Amino acid sequence: MKTLKKHLILFDAECPMCNIYTHAFVSAGLLEKEGRTAYQYFPENACPQLDRQRAVNEIALLNQETGEITYGVQSLFKIIAVAIPLLRPLLNFKPFLWLMAKVYAFISYNRRVIVPANEQANSFAYQPAFKLKYRLAYLVFTWLAASFILSHYTGLMSGLLPASPFYREYLVCGGQILFQSLIICTVDKDKCWNYLGNMMTISFAGALLLLPVLTLSHWMSLPAIFYAGWFLVVAGLMFLEHIRRSGLLGIGWTLSISWVIYRVLILLIILL
Repeated sequence: MKTLKKHLILFDAECPMCNIYTHAFVSAGLLEKEGRTAYQYFPENACPQLDRQRAVNEIALLNQETGEITYGVQSLFKIIAVAIPLLRPLLNFKPFLWLMAKVYAFISYNRRVIVPANEQANSFAYQPAFKLKYRLAYLVFTWLAASFILSHYTGLMSGLLPASPFYREYLVCGGQILFQSLIICTVDKDKCWNYLGNMMTISFAGALLLLPVLTLSHWMSLPAIFYAGWFLVVAGLMFLEHIRRSGLLGIGWTLSISWVIYRVLILLIILL
């Protein structure tokens, strides 16, 4: 693969995902060894035409010879097109570019709730913008995905849980969003959308942890108690992650306690 030379990609030092994938570009030889730096440490006078707020929202790629700057998915595609020329027609295909730009924005504007940074460390002048439509889209996506997996997984615990219609888990997950929304708005309404994004990341990650066992159930028959046990292990990991993220958000224990209370209430309702 070819290396894109004389280019500098500016990533968010407070974003673990940005750090990882830009480092991967350099490690794989797609960019030169000096081809990445955090925009937080990029001198103000080094490139006056750089839109710093846009660079925060959409990763910027600077041509160090011409001064040309690309942002977002176009920056990534420019690197990939040089490394793999065969993909260039696809990467330049406008409908595909438009679709990938939406996918990129969906991830970028939610990156701080997918992999959180310590909120107390957000001391730089420029911070990622918040766009409600992308946060709502993220909440809906994670709600539907987690509910879909759970609706299939709970069927494996037949005999331990009463049979239910397919939509039960959708109501349970959706109800948790509403329940926790009321609590966070009481505790600290300014952190409502950040908290809900983090909470649904935890729910989605928990559902993904159920997938290997769910897949295994298609190959071998295991007792319901095994599936219930794995579910409890995953729930415990989710609770620990909820505590960790609540600490990063600086919202204390209230939301973790209410998270448990909601789950216990729902379990009692299901069993009774």
